[in-house]
Amino acid sequence: MASSRLSVKRTARETRVLRIIGGTWRGRRWRFAADAEVRPTPDRIRETLFNWLNTRIAGARCLDLFAGSGALGLEALSRGAAHVTFIERHPASAAALQSVLREWLPAGSSRAQVTSLDAMRFLARPPVTYDCVFLDPPFATSLAAEALTTLDAGWLAPRALIYLEQAARAALPALPQGWTVLRTKRAGEVGYHLLERSAIGAGSG
Repeated sequence: MASSRLSVKRTARETRVLRIIGGTWRGRRWRFAADAEVRPTPDRIRETLFNWLNTRIAGARCLDLFAGSGALGLEALSRGAAHVTFIERHPASAAALQSVLREWLPAGSSRAQVTSLDAMRFLARPPVTYDCVFLDPPFATSLAAEALTTLDAGWLAPRALIYLEQAARAALPALPQGWTVLRTKRAGEVGYHLLERSAIGAGSG
């Protein structure tokens, strides 16, 4: 019985530690907030995603909209993204992520910004253009569909890439006019998709 309890405790600790799998920070580990209600993207899915993104992540401006542990945005920075904006509504998760960035980036770096705010409230602000958006909202909500529609109205550069993670059994939300599904895959209970906005999207002037 004691051995079983130790195993449970050890597993709980390990689930709160993540590692960068590629780029200049490869192998670095960080601990996200213990009380955070987050579902980090597993290593094997991140590896597949960044293989999909390939050379298009270097120099890109990225938005990690439901950041959680920050795994997707940190991986993007490690692989050469010019900037990542992290949006995370839970203050403890946002603070933990900010601490990691202070440790990993040079003092005064403008490559990352963390905002503790609800994702849809953030998207209600005047839009800023991004080349790549990581979209991993809570499952069993309508947030993915709402975010996709709002993002198309001024937040995305021509041919911007959008990564969407959702429950494997969930149907892909209706996409704005002209968007394309580039890649789609399933890993266990998670379905993940890479979308591309058309060069002239519905939200363009």
